[in-house]
Amino acid sequence: MSGPRGAELPRLIAGQVFLHACMAGTRMAVPLLALRDGYGEAAVGALLALFALTQVFLALPAGRYADRHGLRRPMAICVTAAVLGAGLAAAFPVFPVLCLAALLTGGAAGGAVISLQRHVGRAASSPTELKQVFSWLAIGPAISNFIGPLAAGLAIDHGGFRLAFGLMALLPLLCWFFVRRATDLPPVAVPPGQGRARAWDLLAEPGFRRLLFVNWILASCWDVHTLVVPVLGHERGLSASVIGSILGAFAVAATLVRVALPVVAARVREAVVVTAAMAATAALFAIYPLMNVALSMGLCSVLLGAALGCVQPMIMSTLHQITPEHRHGEAVAMRIMAINASSVAMPMLFGAAGSVIGIAGVFWIVGGVVGLGTRLALGLGRGARAH
Repeated sequence: MSGPRGAELPRLIAGQVFLHACMAGTRMAVPLLALRDGYGEAAVGALLALFALTQVFLALPAGRYADRHGLRRPMAICVTAAVLGAGLAAAFPVFPVLCLAALLTGGAAGGAVISLQRHVGRAASSPTELKQVFSWLAIGPAISNFIGPLAAGLAIDHGGFRLAFGLMALLPLLCWFFVRRATDLPPVAVPPGQGRARAWDLLAEPGFRRLLFVNWILASCWDVHTLVVPVLGHERGLSASVIGSILGAFAVAATLVRVALPVVAARVREAVVVTAAMAATAALFAIYPLMNVALSMGLCSVLLGAALGCVQPMIMSTLHQITPEHRHGEAVAMRIMAINASSVAMPMLFGAAGSVIGIAGVFWIVGGVVGLGTRLALGLGRGARAH
């Protein structure tokens, strides 16, 4: 099985960028329009939750569908849903339709990620190539999180919300332009005696449970950083632009480390990288609340972004080695479900905890959990299947 070589992998990454940018730009424009129309923070919060919530419920069906039909058919459905969601918001910019747009664009982005990750994982021919292709693929969302909100913001400033949503509706069409000629891989034959299995049966595998738990811990660290740094910066008297720069430094570092990963993939093992990332994260969470000036906080942010940025490609490489090939879509979907459920619940939990024990306490507790989890990370990849 040959990997996604030549022009195919760049086309798949470009397709992911444009579809995810549609969701990211819509996610930025929707709350602004709701606030302009007089809706309160609670309504806006519920509206934003729909972008992640829909991925929790649609992930498993999307994973099973990708296992049965490959790449292009699921991607066509995702493109259609994203165009429909943003297009409806452009035609009828009212709150109920904005909710529908959030569901459709969020679900489309999640379904596309599952299909693309399953496809490139199956196409890779070795563990080294797995790490390389997932490192490249992980760069896409970082780019789209910049392109989508920027394009939507410029459109809002120069032409209003209808123009912004109309522009977002065009981006998925560019996605289809890039992925429509992708070569679907042959379907995977289900081994004899393994009929229709429940997705939750995957959790019976200790290696898969360990992988999901480690991934959940590290995904929660992203949520902690995004939530806590603005509060910490406000306590330190930093301006909004400085706080934004600190968060931006984190995103840039996470992107750059993923650019470097394909070069060193052959020299590193997944378990070693994830364990080192967890140890570094635990140490940085211990000292982060002690930083009192923007420069030191920015340095911590860069180091934390580099540590957490290298995790996803290693997790995805391991996942494709320890799960049956005919169930890769379901395995990817369960990971997406766990991350999005965490993104819905963890910010509320951390916010409530911060009001009781203080923001520094949230950092230290999460850092302690990450530190304890390093032992689990050492066992990742045991029982990996021949690829």
